[in-house]
Amino acid sequence: MRRLVVAVQFLTRLPTPRVASDAGDFAASIRWFPLAGVLIGAFVAGAGWAGLHIDPWTGALAALAAWVAVTGALHLDGLGDVADGLGAAHGDRTRLLAAMADPHVGSFGVVAIGLQLCAKLVLLHALLVSAPLWWLVPIPAAARIGPLVWARWLPPLHEGLGARFIGAVRRRDLIGWTAILIGMSVLAPGMLATLILVPAWGWWLRRRIGGISGDGHGAGIELVETGLLLASACLG
Repeated sequence: MRRLVVAVQFLTRLPTPRVASDAGDFAASIRWFPLAGVLIGAFVAGAGWAGLHIDPWTGALAALAAWVAVTGALHLDGLGDVADGLGAAHGDRTRLLAAMADPHVGSFGVVAIGLQLCAKLVLLHALLVSAPLWWLVPIPAAARIGPLVWARWLPPLHEGLGARFIGAVRRRDLIGWTAILIGMSVLAPGMLATLILVPAWGWWLRRRIGGISGDGHGAGIELVETGLLLASACLG
């Protein structure tokens, strides 16, 4: 339970009890990321349900605002950094990594974050009018299976946040969460897209950037969430 609490503290702004933890607990908390995602999804779905009492667009906006608030825009920051790196690189990997490490947000990052929020808003509306509301709950959970895959598959780019998870993911963690994902897809078939989206992002990171970092994890979570919203809206 301690490591689950650490995962919730890291990934969300939800209130949690104080727990004593160390670097090993933080690294192992990645095993609980999908369960923390269930809490995020429940919070988002609750906000969407409240907004639906007015109309679907209000529901979509409420869900999006809740999504950003509950995560503290943590993953949007990673998406912006990756976009800035790609925009500044001009084929130079050193420049790409330097731009990603820069704490300032550039124009490419602003555009990427803006487009991501617009995409989520539109897709949330589409899902709310075509699919069961509860389908929102497993989307953040499924997307957070991604870091387990990427941490085990990809080399770290540098000694940063992403590197702290290397070696913490066990084979049984991947097997267990994949089995749960496949079982959930019986009721929410859009979740099967995770099996394509997560490896696709890992392949792109390896080919284009060369490894994984905290920014790669954050950007990947955001993009997989958007892909799952699209899949769910289409299948609703």
